[in-house]
Amino acid sequence: MSIYSMWGALEIGLIFGLVALGVFISFRILRFPDLTVDGSFPLGGAVAATLISMGYDPFTSTLIATLIGACAGIVTGWLNVRLKIMDLLASILMMIALYSINLRIMGKPNIPLITEPTVFSILHPSMISDYISRPLILLIVVIIAKFGLDWFFATQKGLAMRATGSNARMARSQGVATGSMILLGMAISNGLVALAGALFAQSQGGADISMGIGTIVIGLAAVIIGESILPSRRLVYATLAVIIGAVLYRFFIALALNADFIGLKAQDLNLVTAVLVTIALVIPLLKKRLRSPKKG
Repeated sequence: MSIYSMWGALEIGLIFGLVALGVFISFRILRFPDLTVDGSFPLGGAVAATLISMGYDPFTSTLIATLIGACAGIVTGWLNVRLKIMDLLASILMMIALYSINLRIMGKPNIPLITEPTVFSILHPSMISDYISRPLILLIVVIIAKFGLDWFFATQKGLAMRATGSNARMARSQGVATGSMILLGMAISNGLVALAGALFAQSQGGADISMGIGTIVIGLAAVIIGESILPSRRLVYATLAVIIGAVLYRFFIALALNADFIGLKAQDLNLVTAVLVTIALVIPLLKKRLRSPKKG
């Protein structure tokens, strides 16, 4: 595995660290099985790429993409909270709708950004190589997002949101507006995912309609791997764990695809993902069996 592959894996891993944080909020904090991320990830990329190609500032474009992604999350939450549609079905409906919306935004299947200015090209320091500066910029973004979430979940609203996910009935009895907490949590979750999509499009040189396929699987894999490696009930460590899980996931993928003796190719990516997720799911069960005393 070359040094370029390692930096590349770190770059994509940090981007999907933002996705993992978003998935962590919906699946772990709110207990809301949200498949919207398969649509909000390319939504962020589509909005950012379209605006940048029209001449808008990359930072403004990225911010707008994040906000529109948050709106997608609010719609999913609204379908569940107001229209009483089952959470999983509501997210599937939104995911399907976003495919057409993303095509409508871009006007075509993909938008190249090879010659356009991006967040990375503007912030790129001249004394550092491009393949090194991009992961460093992303690391700063992920750290800000991580500590921002840690701070938020320690506030009254954040605690109310955590209570909503843990026991909605008890939270309502304490005066918590659980419906509003779900809407807010879904907005933050999909806003982070859309931010990741916007940065991914700028990092990879363009947005594509198919770039969101399997995003939810990658996000869940990162959460599961992170929790297996760094199990903790403290939120500060939990958010760190999912970021580490996303980075390790990309390193595992890069190692598997670059190991000549294994014989895997790019088309085997989904197979590698399935195997990694299976291993991550089995590890906690093995740990539990090893710790539990044998009977008789």
